[in-house]
Amino acid sequence: MIKSMTGYGRARKTLENRDITVEVRSVNNRYLDCTVKLPRAYVFAEDAVRKHVQQAVSRGKVDILFSIDSTGADTAKVTVDRGLAESYAAALRELSELCGTEAKIYPETLARFPDVLNVTKAEEDLDALGADICLVLDEALSAYNTMRALEGEKLAADIGGRLDAIEDLTKRVEERSPETVAEYRRKLTARMEEVLQSASIDPQRILTEAAIYSDKVAVDEETVRLRSHLSQLREMLRSDEPMGRKMDFLIQEVNRESNTIGSKCCDVSIAQVAVDLKAEVEKIREQVQNVE
Repeated sequence: MIKSMTGYGRARKTLENRDITVEVRSVNNRYLDCTVKLPRAYVFAEDAVRKHVQQAVSRGKVDILFSIDSTGADTAKVTVDRGLAESYAAALRELSELCGTEAKIYPETLARFPDVLNVTKAEEDLDALGADICLVLDEALSAYNTMRALEGEKLAADIGGRLDAIEDLTKRVEERSPETVAEYRRKLTARMEEVLQSASIDPQRILTEAAIYSDKVAVDEETVRLRSHLSQLREMLRSDEPMGRKMDFLIQEVNRESNTIGSKCCDVSIAQVAVDLKAEVEKIREQVQNVE
C-alpha cells in the first residue's frame, strides 16, 4: 500500500545509562531533504543517521531531532601527577627549613596545588555509541512509517473513489458520443432540405458529412487511453514501492485526455461531463502530491 509523505514518529530508550530520544517528522517535498539535529558531542553519528533515513524514506522533507542525556553515562578518571606532587612537597620542606619550623605535609595540602590532581573523561567506543543512537532512530522510523502507512490507506481510498467516479464519467461520454453523431446527421438533413427547398437530398452526401463530423468529435481513442491510465493508477495504489512520482506523471496524462475530450465535444451534456471529469482529475492531482 502507498505511503503518505506526511508523518511523525517518536522513540525513547535508555542505553548504557544514556537517555536517547528521537523525533521524526516530515512534510511533502519533491525529493528527499533530510535535516539532522544532533547534540554537538554526537555529530560523528550524522552520516550513519542519514543512511538509516535513506533506507526508510524515499522522498519528503524529513526532520530528525535527537535529545541525548548522558549524565548517567559520564565517567571520569582522577590521576595524580606524582612528580609534580613531590616537587611541591620538597618545596614545602625547603620553606620549613628556612623558617626553622618542622614541615607537616598532608595529602589534602598537596591536593590544593594546581595540576596535582587531573580529571580526565574516559574514552568512549564511538562505533557502539553510534549503533545505540541508530537503534533508537530505527524505532522512531518504524513508528513514523506506521503513521505514514495509515495516512496512505486514507489517500488510496480517496483516490480509488475518485477513479471510480472518473470511470463512470468516461462511460457516460462513451454512451453519449455516438448519439451526438446521429443528432448531427438529422440536423444536417433538415438544414439542407430547408436551404434547397427539396426533399430529394443525396443520402450519400449526408453520410459523408456525418462521417467527417464523426471523425472530428470521436473520442474513442481518448477514452481507451483514459481507461488504461486508470487501470495503471489502481495497480500503483496497491504497490508497496514509492509511486508518487509515477502517479504524478500518469495523472498528467489523464488530465491531457480529459482536456482533449472537452475540446472535441460539441454536445452540452458531454461538455458538462468533461467539466466534472477535469474536476475529479484535479482533486486526484492534489492528493497525489502527498504520496511518497
